[in-house]
Amino acid sequence: MTTKTSFSRSVFMALFLLILLALPGSIRAQKVSDFDRERGQLMLRVIKDDLKKNYYDEKYHGMDLDVRFKTASDKIKEAGSLGQVFGIIAQALLDLNDSHTFFLPPSLSARFEYGWQVQMVGDNAYVVAVRPDSDAEAKGLDLGDRIVGVDGVTLTRKNLWIFKYLYNALRPQPGMRLKVIKPDGKEQELVVMAKVLQGKRILNLTFTDSGTDYFDLIREGENSSRLHRHRYVDLGSTFIWRMPQFDMSEADVDSFVDKFRHGKSLLLDLRGNGGGYIDTLHRLVENLFDRDIKVYDAQRRKDKKPITAKSRGSEAFSGKLVVLIDSGSGSCAELFARIVQLEKRGVVIGDVSAGAVMQSKSHDHKLGTDTIVPYGVSITDADLIMTDGKSLEGIGVIPDETKLPTAADLAAKRDPVLAYAASLLGISLSSEKAGAMFPIEWKK
Repeated sequence: MTTKTSFSRSVFMALFLLILLALPGSIRAQKVSDFDRERGQLMLRVIKDDLKKNYYDEKYHGMDLDVRFKTASDKIKEAGSLGQVFGIIAQALLDLNDSHTFFLPPSLSARFEYGWQVQMVGDNAYVVAVRPDSDAEAKGLDLGDRIVGVDGVTLTRKNLWIFKYLYNALRPQPGMRLKVIKPDGKEQELVVMAKVLQGKRILNLTFTDSGTDYFDLIREGENSSRLHRHRYVDLGSTFIWRMPQFDMSEADVDSFVDKFRHGKSLLLDLRGNGGGYIDTLHRLVENLFDRDIKVYDAQRRKDKKPITAKSRGSEAFSGKLVVLIDSGSGSCAELFARIVQLEKRGVVIGDVSAGAVMQSKSHDHKLGTDTIVPYGVSITDADLIMTDGKSLEGIGVIPDETKLPTAADLAAKRDPVLAYAASLLGISLSSEKAGAMFPIEWKK
């Protein structure tokens, strides 16, 4: 969960870090120069300083910060590639075992599209999406396939996010060797190649090129926004809201709630919702509870501050509420689901959530003057303690009723979880129809 002072600025900076290029696509595998090593050392020193100033736990979970970063510095001196340099910096932070403290490396010019998506269902990793016309589809990877290993590593609930961080941000790969088990029980090994889209090494944001790169950046952002838009189905008495992330302004939350404010029931689908902004969470709570709610206590370095959401009173939605979560529900999504449980506002259905619940802030930096290399670090500035006195970090939310799709359901694009949740609100909905409501979409 991240703090927000300016919604538009935060979104732009996140996009800037993800897309603005500093390095060509192949450079991370090339030999590293002394100049690049020194840049890595500078990044490490700046990040250590950010951590010392801002991390919520002065004891750093028992880690000796000076020793840990000295070890990282020594390793950078021996690194053989820029990818190794970035990996060393990232590992120094990952050793804190904190879901919201991590390195934001300079972006690649190339975009790696693997053509498939994986998710934990219960304790197993399953393929939940395969892009049409991708190498993954051509090689026979299918929905419902269980991923036993990727490049020899078993995927678990604890390491799935690290896998995604490594392959998408730190060290994208041209392909992966997958060991899978098909829904019928047959084992296969597949080598699935990524589609590598090479972009510019350097983007010109000065408008000396008539703004070509700048407007390309805006279009890229609009494309990404389309994939993360809020979708809904209005069934009359029941409103189904597929909320992909907590990214709305307060006015936008109010406007969206107006769509169902006077209805009988809301089915809020937070599956795959990794979290977002605190302000969005607070405003949602204010719109769905008829009384003021203590959201949590923010345990910072020097103090512990109670955070309360003020109800909108008669303007708040008063109908029945069912919330869906899964292993991809993190941060604000987990906080909201747990508040619903603790305040007995509704029912939470699905899978155990991610257990990635801290409050963090991004610290953005750059190297260079004429040619800018942006990088950054996300640092946890508060642990969040629920009203039962417990933190959700590393634990997650246990649903009131556990409902999981089977491999066969995934393969057939059925959604028995959404169908069951709808039945609790008096709506008869087949698993097939539920599965067709919010189809997976891909970047253009």
